Amino acid sequence: MKIVDDKELFLIMTDKLYTAVISDSLDELGFRNQAMNENIRPLADDKIAGRAKTVLAADVYYIQDNPYEKEIAAIDSIRQGEVVVAGTNQSVRNGFWGELLSTASKMRGASGAVIDGLIRDTDKIIELGFPVFSTGFKPVDSKGRGLVIDYDCPIEAGGVVVHPGDVVFTDRDGVVVIPKDVVEEVVAKALEKVDMENHTRRELLEGKLLSDVYAKYGVL
Repeated sequence: MKIVDDKELFLIMTDKLYTAVISDSLDELGFRNQAMNENIRPLADDKIAGRAKTVLAADVYYIQDNPYEKEIAAIDSIRQGEVVVAGTNQSVRNGFWGELLSTASKMRGASGAVIDGLIRDTDKIIELGFPVFSTGFKPVDSKGRGLVIDYDCPIEAGGVVVHPGDVVFTDRDGVVVIPKDVVEEVVAKALEKVDMENHTRRELLEGKLLSDVYAKYGVL
């Protein structure tokens, strides 16, 4: 399978694929820990596909002189089609992400955000139409509670190690991360499996036995 560019790749993924079939394809290649924890959930039924823009945050217990400096630099450096993926070390101290970060990210061309932490301003984010996944909601600001300490670096989010440039794919079932070196292979396998699942579904709807259909196509 030859993909011309990321734009074509992500259109194919959002149009034809879903996280379960991506996860199965990753399993086949030996990548068995690429689905984020089940507590990372979407604000709306949004599909996201894009390259990971990683952000790393940590809890703090005092107000810095420039508490938003690295956070602003990270958002301002977003490139078209990227997905912000933030690891907060599972913080519950603050609403790390909100309306203004969503707005700035959208205007930089981001496809969405996956936050392994809490968010706020949820009504405004929904109005904005910017896809965001998170572990929950809390209305308090990050100033004096959480701090972006690095970005464009490897992070852990939702139990998965994410590197800059990995492909992040989401739907209602959750979030999967495809290591950047195997993206085309994973997508090709997923498309093949979707085709076999379509045949399987059709024959099951015709009343054929699951055992017979599985023996024929080998997917379940």
